[in-house]
Amino acid sequence: MTLNNGTTTSQGPTAGAARTPGYAGTLAAACGAVFVAQVANALPASLNGLFQQDMNTHGSQLTWITAAFMIAVVCFEFTFGVLGDLFGRRRLIMAGTALVAAGSAVTAFAPTVQVLWIGAALNGLGAGAVFPSSLTAITSVTRASRERAHAVAVWSGFLSAGAAVSPLLGGMFAKVGSWRGSFWVLVGLALVSMALTLVLATESKAPAGRRLDVPGQITFAIGLILVLYGAVEGPESGWTTLPVMLAFALGACFLAGFVVVELGAESPIFDLKLFRNRAFTVSSVVAVIGMLAFLGACFTTSMWLGPVQHQDPIRVAVPFLLLQGPAFLLIPIVSRLLHRVAASWLLTSGFVLMAIGCLLCTRLDVTDPGLGAFVVPALLIGIGFALTVSSVTAVALNSVPPHLAGMASATTNMLRDLGFALGPVVVGAVALSNAGSAFAANLSGANLPGGQLAAAREIAKAGGPIAVNSLPPGAPGSAAHGLTLDALGSGFSTAFLVCGVAAAVAAVLTAVGMIGVRAHHSAEDGVSAPLPPGRDGAPEPAPM
Repeated sequence: MTLNNGTTTSQGPTAGAARTPGYAGTLAAACGAVFVAQVANALPASLNGLFQQDMNTHGSQLTWITAAFMIAVVCFEFTFGVLGDLFGRRRLIMAGTALVAAGSAVTAFAPTVQVLWIGAALNGLGAGAVFPSSLTAITSVTRASRERAHAVAVWSGFLSAGAAVSPLLGGMFAKVGSWRGSFWVLVGLALVSMALTLVLATESKAPAGRRLDVPGQITFAIGLILVLYGAVEGPESGWTTLPVMLAFALGACFLAGFVVVELGAESPIFDLKLFRNRAFTVSSVVAVIGMLAFLGACFTTSMWLGPVQHQDPIRVAVPFLLLQGPAFLLIPIVSRLLHRVAASWLLTSGFVLMAIGCLLCTRLDVTDPGLGAFVVPALLIGIGFALTVSSVTAVALNSVPPHLAGMASATTNMLRDLGFALGPVVVGAVALSNAGSAFAANLSGANLPGGQLAAAREIAKAGGPIAVNSLPPGAPGSAAHGLTLDALGSGFSTAFLVCGVAAAVAAVLTAVGMIGVRAHHSAEDGVSAPLPPGRDGAPEPAPM
């Protein structure tokens, strides 16, 4: 999920000042809540292979498990920010954590993949409430930029830790018992987090001038869901089938309606006027493209090792330590770099590293189950992500006047999460379409027994190459396993290529688009630093 540690430290006169009452308790509660929410986000990554085996899922059904979570986050995070301001951030953190507990329980009981989608969506709604409300809660109990920078860095660290730990959690329980046990652990963690929030966190509100943008919320959510539905289902149902074409057409209409609504809204959830600023526009575009590349690479890795190679979940978790771990371990270094190096240079460098890592992944051999070939690419992608995820917020905030920092942060975070949501959808569509075409071509020239050939063709027609790849030895159609493995390897190698190209495009856009841009500076300490919502006349959306 996302990080927001674009704050820069200050050694100004506020250093050493007494901390605000409730600071420590609120920070502890907020960090616990985002850790739980991020575990819920990343946990399925190491379990896709087991989901496919236990529930006989095909490719797009696995994509929906990840997409359902991120779509729920993206569609409703702005509204949750407003709800937190109106009714209290502590209440919203508790409500979001309760939704994570409910979604994890639904997932633990899930008899079918469709119920898994419901559990993932509930978890996404919970995380969508926790992420913005927890960060706004800690900014509300900080007095100055140095204290705020420390709080956001700690918050970001727990977010990264959740992403790194969750695949190991899933892998361990899958090894010793059932993958369902890991979700019961998540239920317990969520309940503990709720108790900590109730006891430790300080309640805060900011209702002045805040109101719900119901038309904007409805048009955005429906439009995004319809477009992503078409993108997920297109590879297997066919891009020219009526449901897919209608989904794209209606989704585009709703998103166009959303733009019209937001241009005339008194309190828009998405302030389109910010895009008059070139630097902000560039940072927003690369946030979507770059984060698509990162989560697309993560999803492709989980599919490559899980449903394609059928690796042990513990082994699947190992590359994710390299993909997600650097964002946690490098927080102190990145924070110092942001204070000394232009954020646009860090952003460009991070995207370059991600592009190199993804392109190296295109050389992986699908018949080789060893993890050694993943070490360098995954580490490059992870380090690149650590640099970009902080820098993209800093670039956006440095490009606008201080009084717009709150709205800019919220908008950038939503767009970054949109990239996270698009990643699995786009690369899944590319991989499965490519694999389906390659398998059909390989099968037509294969010298297989008649019964095996016909069975493989029918199973692939119903569930795609993923379904054929999961057939047990001796089953009708299983003789085509080698052909399927080659096709899937080709498809997901193409997915890595798409991620690499996306990261490279983001790097070029950043390097070229930021030429001649000068940062706005905070009057508080003379350096570029995001202000907490509501300060210096800023609107009060809750940044993630």
